[in-house]
Amino acid sequence: MKRMFEDMNYNKDDVKKLVQSTYYTQRKDINKGTSIKQLCQEWPFLFKEAGMAAHFQELTGVSIMECFFANVDKKCQRLLKFFQNVAAPKHKQVLNALIKCQSERGQLSGSPEDIIQMVLLLLAFFGEEEENLFHYVDQTCLAQEVQKKKLPASPCIIVCGSSCFTAVTFMLAVDQEVVNNHITSFIPAFCLLFGSYYCFNIHYPVELRSTLEFLQRCFFSINPERGTKVQGKKNKKLLPVNPRVLTLIADLADYEWT
Repeated sequence: MKRMFEDMNYNKDDVKKLVQSTYYTQRKDINKGTSIKQLCQEWPFLFKEAGMAAHFQELTGVSIMECFFANVDKKCQRLLKFFQNVAAPKHKQVLNALIKCQSERGQLSGSPEDIIQMVLLLLAFFGEEEENLFHYVDQTCLAQEVQKKKLPASPCIIVCGSSCFTAVTFMLAVDQEVVNNHITSFIPAFCLLFGSYYCFNIHYPVELRSTLEFLQRCFFSINPERGTKVQGKKNKKLLPVNPRVLTLIADLADYEWT
């Protein structure tokens, strides 16, 4: 696998078969606590779109990109209209985020821009900080120039530019390590980010718990009846489903959620 990766002589089908055939060895390495840096060296395809998608599907039974796109088609526009027509007039932070999105987005239209706006408005709605999910660097910044100590410990997208809307290159960082230094579109970058939490046994940080759980349940179709991916605190019981997420889902249902 490492030789194939280094030679850059592969296609997505080859990667998928290779990841599937070595899945149990990958899980063994991950479950015993191998560092992200070491995993990146031993299993480089795990941090690429095709490799992570194959591992994620073996692990969860969900085809990450297909599932996400299917749910975006059904729900994204409805969610954006809810934020604009219902949430923004009631919540100043949502209104401010909406104005900022419209300014940065300009005349850009399309699914990637809608998804970026949806994620940013979700963060604003739940009062969760953008900097915990996105780290902005100069447009020409190289992976080795990223100041790792400034990255959050949880998975994050490094945006090469001042805005997700206009950036043409993204990177993925996990555990303050740049694990994929050339992602040319926001959507695969975001799916890699979300997939990292499952593939590498990472808890959702408390600072992003509502946004990530909402996306998990409504856009990645993972709905466990028990347990939570949120990082727990001592002596504090966590509910199986975040009440704030349930409230938003209920509000959206009232707003003709389909």
